[in-house]
Amino acid sequence: MEMEQPNPEGSIDVELSEDIAEGIYANLAMIAHSNSEFILDFIRLMPGIPKAKVKSRIILTPEHAKRLLAALKENIRKYEENFGTIRQADDSFRFPTGFGGPVGEA
Repeated sequence: MEMEQPNPEGSIDVELSEDIAEGIYANLAMIAHSNSEFILDFIRLMPGIPKAKVKSRIILTPEHAKRLLAALKENIRKYEENFGTIRQADDSFRFPTGFGGPVGEA
C-alpha cells in the first residue's frame, strides 16, 4: 500500500496525464482580451491548406496573463543564457508561400 506524502507548505501537486503530456504543436498564436479575461488561441498552419485550425484555447484572468508574461520572459532569458539569442523575424516576415489562414501575432 502506497501512502501519499504531504506536500510542503505552498506547493501544488500537479497531475499530467499521458495524452496532455504529448502536447499540441502550434505555429501561430492569436490573443484577444476583454476587461475581465485574456483569450489565447494556439493555431496550426499547414502548407497548402488554406484553413488554419485552432488547436487549443486558453482563457486567463488579466492577473494570470501578466504572471504568464513574466514567466515567459524569465524562461526566455534562461534559454538564451544556455543556447544563445533567439533570432526574431523582422516586421516584413510572412509565412512561406503555401501557408494559408489568418495573419496573427505571437
